Amino acid sequence: MHPKDDKRGNAAPEKNRNGAAEAAVDTAAQAEPVAEATPEVTMTQAEFLQVKEHIEKLKAERDELVNLVQRTQADFDNFRKRNASVYCDSLEEGLRGLMKELLPVLDNFDRALKSDDESEAWREGVKLVYRQFMGVLEKNGLCEIEACGQFDPELHEAVLRGEEEGKSDGDIIEVLQKGYKVKDRIIRHSMVKVAKE
Repeated sequence: MHPKDDKRGNAAPEKNRNGAAEAAVDTAAQAEPVAEATPEVTMTQAEFLQVKEHIEKLKAERDELVNLVQRTQADFDNFRKRNASVYCDSLEEGLRGLMKELLPVLDNFDRALKSDDESEAWREGVKLVYRQFMGVLEKNGLCEIEACGQFDPELHEAVLRGEEEGKSDGDIIEVLQKGYKVKDRIIRHSMVKVAKE
């Protein structure tokens, strides 16, 4: 082997080793961020105590706010539960009040049904009980839906169509079942027979 060749052969690996070492240094430099130098702050004992006191105040304020938020959340949960309970009690009390008002009507129906007499006086008695019953319902907001004149799909439900003299298309001929609303809210539409041409 020639000495020059030998030098080249030895020189090449050194380059490779140095190149690899340089590459390793570059990779390490890229992987590790350079720490920024933080400026040193010097303060006196009095300043340090003042900063420490300020931090303690902020911690106390934070704890107070966290406690306030927790108390407010607990108060709101209690309010929601109490409100739901009051709502249920109000509904039940209203239902009990309505039933109490209907008991005399029920008593009068019982008396009428026990009677064997189906004379005109009996019929008048049943009509009287009906009026009493309707009075209680109307007092609690029930009113009958008018079902005369022209058919209104918002108030009436057409179940039959027929022809009748003197009635034009869409006029109500007959009410098959009365409709009712409670305080302007429909609870049952009137079932009607409507005229067709």
